[in-house]
Amino acid sequence: MSTSSVAGTATITAGIDVGSGAVKAVVMAVDGDNETVLAQVSSRIRKRDIGDVVDQVFGQAAGEAEVGAIDYVATTGEGEDIPFATGHFYGMTTHARGALFLEPRATAVLDAGALHARAVAMDDRGRVLNYKMTSQCASGSGQFLENIARYLGVSQAEIGPLSLEATQPEKVSGICAVLA
Repeated sequence: MSTSSVAGTATITAGIDVGSGAVKAVVMAVDGDNETVLAQVSSRIRKRDIGDVVDQVFGQAAGEAEVGAIDYVATTGEGEDIPFATGHFYGMTTHARGALFLEPRATAVLDAGALHARAVAMDDRGRVLNYKMTSQCASGSGQFLENIARYLGVSQAEIGPLSLEATQPEKVSGICAVLA
């Protein structure tokens, strides 16, 4: 693909994460150390064809970014078979680098996905130093948290701050989300 000129000589890069519960896409302009998010879109899979959801989410993100061409399309999660992808990265690497993009001082990241929860320790360049992941029995922990947020009438973004207000917090099972 040809280089776009959204931000001067910026390279236009897209990332697609195909998770177990949703597909997420982001389009960015990268010009040296200057990185700008142009668009981000996500959609739940909900018994739809994953290929169709990928096409819809990526198409919407590319349209919202209003760029002529995308130079590089990286995938992660279950997205390794996307035919138009330029490269694929393992989840632990994308977790580490994404955390550093959002918070450059981060040394660890926790992902409570719909199927698995992961804790990743990384260095200041996003190199994974260590990680832990839930076993199959703990699958569904992220979906459990999504459901609890819906039952409480709060957004997922409010769960963390709300939990810090508890005076007598309940422990959630790290072994089985069903038993939690």
